[in-house]
Amino acid sequence: METENTNIWTEKYRPKKFEGLVGQDDIVKKVQNLTNAMNIPHLMFAGPAGTGKSTLALITVKELFGLNWKENYLELNASDERGIDVVRQKVKDFARTKALGNVPFKVIFLDEADALTKEAQQALRRTMENYTNTCRFIMSCNYSSKIIDPIQSRCVIFRFKLLEKKDIEQRIKYIAEKENLTIDDKSIEALYESSEGDCRRVINLLQASASITPTITADLIDTLTSAAQPAEIKIVLEYALSGDFLKSKEKLLDVMLKESVAGTDIIKSIQKEIWNLQIDDELKVRLIEKTGETEFRLVEGSDEFIQLEALLASFVLAGKGIIK
Repeated sequence: METENTNIWTEKYRPKKFEGLVGQDDIVKKVQNLTNAMNIPHLMFAGPAGTGKSTLALITVKELFGLNWKENYLELNASDERGIDVVRQKVKDFARTKALGNVPFKVIFLDEADALTKEAQQALRRTMENYTNTCRFIMSCNYSSKIIDPIQSRCVIFRFKLLEKKDIEQRIKYIAEKENLTIDDKSIEALYESSEGDCRRVINLLQASASITPTITADLIDTLTSAAQPAEIKIVLEYALSGDFLKSKEKLLDVMLKESVAGTDIIKSIQKEIWNLQIDDELKVRLIEKTGETEFRLVEGSDEFIQLEALLASFVLAGKGIIK
């Protein structure tokens, strides 16, 4: 895999060829076949962040157009420009002009397409219909369900998965060797746990660690991630299950403020720690369900402190046998 002279490792170690992408072998093979045919349809890449969606789109464009790729490629981020004007102006103006070179179409890459408003998506649908002969769209999104059906039906949809542990370990070891870093298995495990399958997050965290010392340790990684320590979360839950709501709440606030941990990250730590509690398995399942409901409310924009307090209240009731 090639590297560039850049200070940002996510760009320096971004794959430049189809063969360099890891963890999405089946998708890469299919997209490569479409690219080799020089006639790709509209594509939709759906899946979590850091799984290679943007990278695969860029590789596809470079393979299609070669040296002329910049003239035939437009990249937009829908989360920054989510109004209907971005579809009517930038996309429309770019799509109506012919491509340079042997490929008969240009490519528009729309990142975070699920952030577009419904009105903007309708305008995008009409643009896709009007300029099919001169333009192809590659859309990236976390949730394809947030894309209107008329757009989905016009695309070949590829669903990306979180990278497996072996793929993350491979990238870590490769970068560590290139950057002359010392890293042991425990530190690699800490990096993987913090990434949750997000390769971009791993590389950013590895670079942040390397900027402090070339010897990467699990303790250093834990410090940089600002994640709640399992032991502290365990104390929070044990207070709640024992019926002491106030101590549980105070400990939770201390963890959040001291470590600057977001509510969504606290939820993930709680979910993991539930399985280590000395309680009945059926009760664990019920508490996991409550945790999932709280996470959904946080994602939808609810106040994190109110929702987390409500979750602790559920644990208190569970400890008293009221939730069964």
